[in-house]
Amino acid sequence: MTIRLLPQNLINQIAAGEVVERPASAVKELVENAIDAQATQIDIRLADGGRTYFSVSDNGKGMSREELILAVERHATSKLPTEDLFNIHFLGFRGEALPSIASVSHFSLTSRPKGASEAWQIKVDAGEKHAPTPTPAGFGTTVEVRDLFYATPARLKFMKTTQTEQNYIKDIVNRLAMAYPNIGFSLADDKRQLLSYPPASSLLERISLVIGKNFKENAIPVQASYEDIHLTGFVGLPTYTRATSAEQYLFVNGRFIRDKMLSGAIRGAFQGLIDHDSHPVLALFLQIPNTEVDVNVHPAKIEVRFQNSGRIRGMLVASLRHALAENGHRTSSTISIGALDKAVPHFIPERQAKRANPTLTGNMQPAFSLQDSFSVRATPERTETSALTDETPLPPPLGFAKAQLHQTYIISQTPDSIIITDQHAAHERLTYERLMAQITTHMETQLLLIPEVMDLTPDEVDLLNARKNELQTLGWVIDAFGTDCVAIREIPALLDKTDIKKTIQDLVDTLKTFDDTILLKDKMKDICAKMACHGSIRAGRVLTLEEMNALLRQMETCNTSGQCIHGRPTYIELKKSDIERLFGRIK
Repeated sequence: MTIRLLPQNLINQIAAGEVVERPASAVKELVENAIDAQATQIDIRLADGGRTYFSVSDNGKGMSREELILAVERHATSKLPTEDLFNIHFLGFRGEALPSIASVSHFSLTSRPKGASEAWQIKVDAGEKHAPTPTPAGFGTTVEVRDLFYATPARLKFMKTTQTEQNYIKDIVNRLAMAYPNIGFSLADDKRQLLSYPPASSLLERISLVIGKNFKENAIPVQASYEDIHLTGFVGLPTYTRATSAEQYLFVNGRFIRDKMLSGAIRGAFQGLIDHDSHPVLALFLQIPNTEVDVNVHPAKIEVRFQNSGRIRGMLVASLRHALAENGHRTSSTISIGALDKAVPHFIPERQAKRANPTLTGNMQPAFSLQDSFSVRATPERTETSALTDETPLPPPLGFAKAQLHQTYIISQTPDSIIITDQHAAHERLTYERLMAQITTHMETQLLLIPEVMDLTPDEVDLLNARKNELQTLGWVIDAFGTDCVAIREIPALLDKTDIKKTIQDLVDTLKTFDDTILLKDKMKDICAKMACHGSIRAGRVLTLEEMNALLRQMETCNTSGQCIHGRPTYIELKKSDIERLFGRIK
């Protein structure tokens, strides 16, 4: 085997494989160049999700004829005035983006510096450079890319659908728009305007445009400084969460990053405040000296390495906890009595459940729901005059309801214990099991007399519309109502109508995490879990004794009722002997 130097064009194509993974990667590099050029308006146009065409135009500083020639050469950059790779003040600095893109496409670069009398354009076809020519154009720079990867067609096999590639580009623009609120951004395809962000008057205004208008009403400011490190941004209230972490935006020195250490710090800061399967919504911006962070560890520059990661993590956790505490959202961290150490989840064998309530058969699906009006009757308590025969039903395993505490917990009594049941967690489990059962048979639906109209982003409306038929199999009939609203016309009969919008938002958040080739049936458990959570009776709902007993009886027929769908116990049992020991009656 003979060692040889690779030709320059092949070197550029290899670099393109690292830097330009898909159209969105190329758009990111070009928009970052526009930001570095001090643009105040950046416009992106695309066709076919960017595969056949995209352009990025800006009103920045522009380039001269001589600079255009250098710009398409590999490792030519104006962003490293010194040879210090650890003191970088620009988003782009490697000088790989333009020649890499140009090596695998039909590429043109048009620019006119402010004050210049004419613009110049240079074209590159699959790495073959043409001489610059004068052309009419305004001040600033426009890059046009046609037929990306035509010179390396094998990469086209790895592209997703047009909609998916377009969504990747929208994600890129959203992140950069959030980091630079003083810059106007627009994104359009050949049919419509996809995004439009005028220069914002404040950071919160821009963040709310990207995340959603409700964020502004639920946002808590975060601000902290430690020596020469500064943290700013906004975090949503603990009651304002999403089903995934997709709405968590972290920026370091103006770059959107993904970092497991920082993500873990966020989870730690919210520990005890939100459910373990909920995720806070936030946008946080960390300013740190360039010498203390290495942004040169990944071609896409989405990963960084901190010189002192422990200090960054500690600062993030402390500032988030302080912001939450300042707004009155504190956690309860102690348990006041030792008796709860004796509280354990209680498993009910199916045979015992049948003996306790002979009217319930083992193959009966859980039927407890608000719409059923609690049709399952409580088993009457035995009296001292009851006939003591083998046919006499035993006391039900979960006892008989005696009271409801804090409109959340059902207190029931058995001959030798007290049982405390979380009404929402219990009903959530039953709803989930029945939803899963109906998936394989027929989903019972309920027509809403007045459709529920819900505001969403245009992207979310498109997402629901694309899954319309699949959602109908889950009992949801949802129609687009304009570009940023949907009308919910039918819902699963099992669900509580009071929380329709929250359920739909969770459905949308879950769908965002799916690849467009994945069917809902492949993620049915996840979908039904979200529906059950927000379709069950909530804490704070007053229940009658009959309703409480009906819920307990239904739990006794469900083999998985000992824990909710999130893995937490639905009820705990305090033995009478444990309570007597607490009061010193026995030792």
